[in-house]
Amino acid sequence: MLHYHGTPIGGKREDVARFLSGRHALIPFPRPDDIGVAAEVCQSFALDNGAFSAWRAGEPVTDWTGYYDWVNEWRTHPGFDWAIVPDVIDGDEKANDDLLAEWPFGRYEGIGVPVWHLHESLQRLEFLVASWPRVALGSSGEWRDPGTRAWWHRIGEVMGICTDADNRPRAKLHGLRMLDPAIFSRLPLASADSTNAAVNGNRKGKQIGSNTLTGQTIIADRIEQHQSAGSWVTLDRQRVLSFDLFELDR
Repeated sequence: MLHYHGTPIGGKREDVARFLSGRHALIPFPRPDDIGVAAEVCQSFALDNGAFSAWRAGEPVTDWTGYYDWVNEWRTHPGFDWAIVPDVIDGDEKANDDLLAEWPFGRYEGIGVPVWHLHESLQRLEFLVASWPRVALGSSGEWRDPGTRAWWHRIGEVMGICTDADNRPRAKLHGLRMLDPAIFSRLPLASADSTNAAVNGNRKGKQIGSNTLTGQTIIADRIEQHQSAGSWVTLDRQRVLSFDLFELDR
């Protein structure tokens, strides 16, 4: 799987380059500070529409023209992987389907990745998995916090739709805010992202008497030592195979 580290990383430009070198980055449209560096030193990068940050700030985006222009600017770069299609966090399905219809780059070109939110219907998930080559899974509603007991039970329902008779994904799956080994190592994800290294690197660096870059590097390296599951194992089966799934009891 690909481990996408959310940006901006912060700090000196040379430290940003050192941290991102050889990694995969997720660049948010509202804060594209590191796009130039990522394009030069990352193995690859993906573009995020920034809807989650806007939603948390209480300022949802209504005009996506600037984002479409930004995607169009970078989509031909050799390091570009894909871009998240605009979505409405905690919105209804019609609002998100309207944004899918508005997406200017087509469904099968591999540029756009639609988001299915955990509070949405499984029928919509079935449509997306059957129609798009890659689908992003976003935690929302009563399942907004990845790793909780309720979240895992919802994921069990999700995997029942996303996987085939051999428990392997029917489309490439990306886990939004799921770059936690306790989560992605038990899911058949093609990729996942988080801002863990960017947000907590300074604190980790201070803990060990070092600097932010060192803290970020330690966090990222520990994450990247793990890979996603090759196929989905049901929750009941996971309980049998392992006694340390503390996430399921949270």
